[in-house]
Amino acid sequence: MEQTHLAHKSDTSQKRLTLQGRQGNPAWERPALIILLVITAIAYIWGLNKSGWSNSFYSAAVQAATKSWKAFFFGSIDSANFITVDKPPASLWVMDLSARIFGLNSWSILVPEALEGIACVWILYLAVRRWFSAGAALLAGAVLAITPVAALMFRFNNPDALLVLLLTASAYSFIRALEEGKTKWLVWSSVLIGFGFLTKMLAAFFVIPGFVFVYLLFAPVSVRKRIVQIIISAITVIVSAGWWVAIVELIPASARPFIGSSQKNSILDLIFGYNGLGRLTGNESGMGGNGGGRTGAGMSAFGGNTGLTRLFNSEMGGQISWLIPAALILFLVSLWLIRRQWRSHRAFPALLMWAATFFITGILFSFGSGTIHQYYTIALAPSIGAIIGIAVEVLWQRREEWMSRLALAVATLSTAIWAFVLLYRTPTWLPVLRTAILIIGIIAAVAILFGSTLNRKLANGAAVAAIVACLAGPLAYTIQTISTAHTGSTPTAGPTITNAGFRGNFGGNQGPSGYNSGHSNGDQPQMPSSNNSNGDQPQMPSSSNSNGGQPQMPGSYSAEKNGNTNRTGFHGGFESTPSKTIVKLLKQHASKYTWVAATVSAQSSASYQLATDKAIMDIGGFTGSDPAPTLSEFKKYVKQGKIHYFISNGRGFGRGMGQMGGNFPNRNNNGSKSNKNFKGNFNGPMGGNANVSSSITNWVQKNFKSKTVDGVTVYDLTKAKS
Repeated sequence: MEQTHLAHKSDTSQKRLTLQGRQGNPAWERPALIILLVITAIAYIWGLNKSGWSNSFYSAAVQAATKSWKAFFFGSIDSANFITVDKPPASLWVMDLSARIFGLNSWSILVPEALEGIACVWILYLAVRRWFSAGAALLAGAVLAITPVAALMFRFNNPDALLVLLLTASAYSFIRALEEGKTKWLVWSSVLIGFGFLTKMLAAFFVIPGFVFVYLLFAPVSVRKRIVQIIISAITVIVSAGWWVAIVELIPASARPFIGSSQKNSILDLIFGYNGLGRLTGNESGMGGNGGGRTGAGMSAFGGNTGLTRLFNSEMGGQISWLIPAALILFLVSLWLIRRQWRSHRAFPALLMWAATFFITGILFSFGSGTIHQYYTIALAPSIGAIIGIAVEVLWQRREEWMSRLALAVATLSTAIWAFVLLYRTPTWLPVLRTAILIIGIIAAVAILFGSTLNRKLANGAAVAAIVACLAGPLAYTIQTISTAHTGSTPTAGPTITNAGFRGNFGGNQGPSGYNSGHSNGDQPQMPSSNNSNGDQPQMPSSSNSNGGQPQMPGSYSAEKNGNTNRTGFHGGFESTPSKTIVKLLKQHASKYTWVAATVSAQSSASYQLATDKAIMDIGGFTGSDPAPTLSEFKKYVKQGKIHYFISNGRGFGRGMGQMGGNFPNRNNNGSKSNKNFKGNFNGPMGGNANVSSSITNWVQKNFKSKTVDGVTVYDLTKAKS
């Protein structure tokens, strides 16, 4: 009887621990956390399949990995292991294993991404909760969960989802190390950074300077031990990040696939070029040899003008900036108020750690003149959430002081005003919301400012109103994002911003016509089918397709026919499902060939590969500008009978952008020249100099018979013209 009673008591204690958390925690904390995670799970997983393959470039690599463990290890685009993707393969490994277990489909590819997002919210909660209240931790997790770009990328198959999860987990481990001074936690933090490198290379290292600075200043061990621990951590990062790099470099080039987006078939070239310093300087070797992402001095084709205001512009503002003004205000005032307690108050090192990550990452994104996509800003979301949660707690505990109330009131009001500005960029989308946010924000700010005269209930009501005013805008954007399908390689969150510069099909935020219209920014390169008055802007013909204007690959159909709304990225306008006729053609006698077809650029090859479930040779890699294969190598493959067909007009990134070279002076609406030029540094297939891929295309067109199948020109490489 006594054993039964003890067992029953143990079960009851376990249930209480599950539902209420540890003893001493608020009774509402654990249920609130469960609700937050469940809502996040529903938001991130609901309707994932409507995005199809999302970024088909990475989905094709997952498909290849389900057929070849070699492709799995290297991150090859095709199962015959001709060329790799443009990133290291860690993010693919998660999806690869899922697809091997559950079969290849959009669910098996995208659900792991959503689970990474849910885990990230939970780990951020744990990181903040370690030193602060349940309210601060839950607020931090909620801010991350409803950040529009986070909701976008945790429902997408680009590498950023895993990168953010690993770096957030690294921050949690670092906090444990800072708290206890134990080397093991610092090592774990370093291991996670190393695997972040294997996810997105040098982007994982943005957190290191802040970690090192804070640890040297605040770790509860001797200075000598701190230095030794930092050295051990550095070695750990090198080992955990470098083992895969070393293996790839040591394997002879003939025994492995070509390293995609490198110009020298070297992973080191990828690290320091296309995926490294090139993103900051604009000298990106993987984008056609020089600056493929640049459109002129101080501008990126995707992120707009460089500078301190870049995170707030029309390209990036709606993705991430909703709470940045509040985070900056709360951070500075909190540090000032606890400055005399900087050695004893845990908020001081915590705020410095998160703020260092935010400032370093934000500055690099703001001033990088290479390819800086809007969705990169997801890296800022955990820091913003943590700063908001921690600083609000510091100030709320001191709300009897006028400076604390003033900071909270100003942060609330500035956030409401900024939300009004961001929402006004889409004036026809929920116009009532921006007005409501502004009114609620003003009322909440006034109530907080004069909070010392309010009773407890009214003060709490003011706090709730402030939270509503601050979170309603990003929440609305997030709801819109999760209800919309996203495909292509550069998706964006939220509704269409009509003056977002180099967007339209390129930015992934499409309006009804497929391209942005009504653009009047003289400093931004204009995309086709826009109604601006700039007579000198290069124009592309608009499409009259029934899917709302998206240009379609010949012989293809859009997901619109299935009732989905495509929100495509850079490649998205050229990305769709090949017709059944051409798929049937490509699959004929497929077992005789290593590659059933070859075509220029990955996005084109990916669509055919996913449709046929056969290896397609991707000439030129992601952008079509890689020197792989050379013309002589391609001739050798053809002579050996390894390639059946060549698809000439697959309309991928490389081929589809062939006319974008040259310099185009911008003009303002009044016709005067702007002080910036649209410099079309689109070398390789993107511009006039097609190099390797063009030489292969020309050789095929000259020597082999062709036929047109549903609008697609296909050359049979087994049938010479003579």
